[in-house]
Amino acid sequence: MPEAIVREAFQTQAQACDALGSPFTARLCRLLAEKLDSAQGPVAHALLTWPGSPGPSDDSVPLRTAGSLHALVRLNRIAPMTELHDDQLWSACQQAFLEHEAFILERLKSPPQTNEVRRSAALLPGLFIVAERTGKPLILSEVGASAGLNLQLDRYRYRLGETQWGTDSPVFLSPEWRGEAPAIPLSFSVLERAGCDLNPLNPSSPDDRLRQLSYIWADQTDRLERTQNALTIAADNHLQVEKADAIDWLARRLETSKPGATHVIFHSVAWQYFPDSLKQKGEALITEAGSRATPDAPLARLQMEGDGQPRGAALTLQIWPTGEKQEIGRADFHGRWVDWKGWAN
Repeated sequence: MPEAIVREAFQTQAQACDALGSPFTARLCRLLAEKLDSAQGPVAHALLTWPGSPGPSDDSVPLRTAGSLHALVRLNRIAPMTELHDDQLWSACQQAFLEHEAFILERLKSPPQTNEVRRSAALLPGLFIVAERTGKPLILSEVGASAGLNLQLDRYRYRLGETQWGTDSPVFLSPEWRGEAPAIPLSFSVLERAGCDLNPLNPSSPDDRLRQLSYIWADQTDRLERTQNALTIAADNHLQVEKADAIDWLARRLETSKPGATHVIFHSVAWQYFPDSLKQKGEALITEAGSRATPDAPLARLQMEGDGQPRGAALTLQIWPTGEKQEIGRADFHGRWVDWKGWAN
C-alpha cells in the first residue's frame, strides 16, 4: 500500500480529533503523518506498510497508534506527552517506537475500543419512549457492546434539557440538549441485560481496563474519569459481555419471545462497521422476530449509527408489533450534544 494512503489516514484522523475536542491527538496524528519514515525502525515500517485499509472508518491505524502510546503512559513506561511541544513530542514518539517496539507492534494488532459512555444520554430517552408506549419493563440486548458500559445506562445520573433522571451515581451525563426535553415514563425498569462483542472487555480485568482507557484521547480527562467510574460500576455489578458473533448471538436472543416484557435490541456506532452480508442477515433476523411480536411481548430496535449525513449519528427507533419506525433525533458520535425530536404520535 502506498505510504501516501497511510499519511492521509493520519491527516483525516487529525481533522476528526480537532472537531471532537482533542487538540493533542490531532497534533500527534499530524506529526506522524509528516515525519514517519520506514527507515526509522520496525514500528514506523509496520505503520507505513499497513496491509489493510488504514483509515478511521476501517482499520483505524492512527487510533491504534495513539492508543499504544497512551497505554505506555498509563503503565508509567514513558512520560506523559500531552504538554510537549512538537519537537519534544516527535522525539518522544521515536524513542517509544524503538524502546517499546514489541509492545507497540502487539497493540497495533487490535482495533480501538472506546465504549463511549456519553452515548447513553442519547440512548436513554429512546428507551423512555419504548417503556411509555409498551407499558412494560425492558430486556436489553446490545450488539457490539465492548465492555457493556452503555448496557448499564440506567445506573447513571442525567440532565437532558430540563429533565433530570437517575439515582446518585458517580457518572453524570449532561449533553448539550437541543429540542424539547424527553418525557419520563410512569414506569421504567430493566429486568435483564446482555451484550455481545467479538472482543469483549471485562470491566473487572486490569488489562482490559487499561485497554479501554488507553483508546480514550489522553487530553480528554473528563472522558477518562467518566469511563473509569463507569468501569467501576460495571465491575461492582459483575457485568460481563459475551464473546460471540453478533448475528449468531442475535439469533439466540431472538429465538423465543419475552411475554410480559419488551425486548429491546440496541447498538451505537457498531452496526455501521459490519460487512454488508452480516447487516443483511441481522436485518432479516430482527424483521422476522418483529413479525412474531405481540402486544404482550413487544420488540423494539434502537439505533445510534452514522448514516452518511454530516451532523453526527441518526437516532432511530422501531417498535413491533406495529413495526412503525421513526428518526427520533441525532447525536454527536461522542454524545456531547443531542438534537432531540422524540416520537411523533
